Amino acid sequence: MSEPEKQIQEFSFTRMLPILVLAGGLGTFLFLCGSEYLTFETFKVNRGLLLDFVEWNGLVAVLAYMAVYAVAIAFSLPSGVVLTLAGGFLFGTLGGGMIAVAGATIGATVLFLAVRTGLGEPLRVRTGSAMRKIEEEFHENAWSYLLFLRLVPVFPFWIVNLALAFLGVGLKAFIITTLIGIIPGTLIYASLGNGLGVFFDQDAMPNLNIILQPEILLPLVGLSVLTVIPVIYKRLKTRQE
Repeated sequence: MSEPEKQIQEFSFTRMLPILVLAGGLGTFLFLCGSEYLTFETFKVNRGLLLDFVEWNGLVAVLAYMAVYAVAIAFSLPSGVVLTLAGGFLFGTLGGGMIAVAGATIGATVLFLAVRTGLGEPLRVRTGSAMRKIEEEFHENAWSYLLFLRLVPVFPFWIVNLALAFLGVGLKAFIITTLIGIIPGTLIYASLGNGLGVFFDQDAMPNLNIILQPEILLPLVGLSVLTVIPVIYKRLKTRQE
């Protein structure tokens, strides 16, 4: 047995502990039917209490919202859209959007590190050359691929976090591309949340699939395509040579 394999076997429980904690958080959330509380209707009923809390607590409210968002992302809870809408409603489009981006980046980083340490590194040891070949291909143009995955809204956020952890992406690249790449989509939902008062007064439901409408989706896809142009150019140049 090689030295890396011995180390992984020796510290397997320590490595897996963060994943077990995050999985336990998700399991507890589902067991307690937490999704029933993170809904548009629940937010609508409690909007007065939330607005008062923000008005009287200021920075504490900002930090509390960011912490809740980070925990939700780290536990992979199905609550990103509702929380982003709430951020836009409570703190405005720009303020709520950027706080949500910060919280999402923190939560995604926690999940990324937990999975990379607990599963990513042992998996790469066991898969050998097959995984290394995929990693080399990805890492050669990592920044372009990372931004593409973050900008295209059709890829579930938590799946991208897990995939990048298995591919051994560098922490710096992961944080920066996540922080930048999720800004457009987050601001779109925060903008929708900023106008929730109108929907509340009319007892109506906002269009939560707004990001899939052509006038919004196509510019995002176009922006994401720009990130992989260097990759396409490099491949064309290599073929010509």
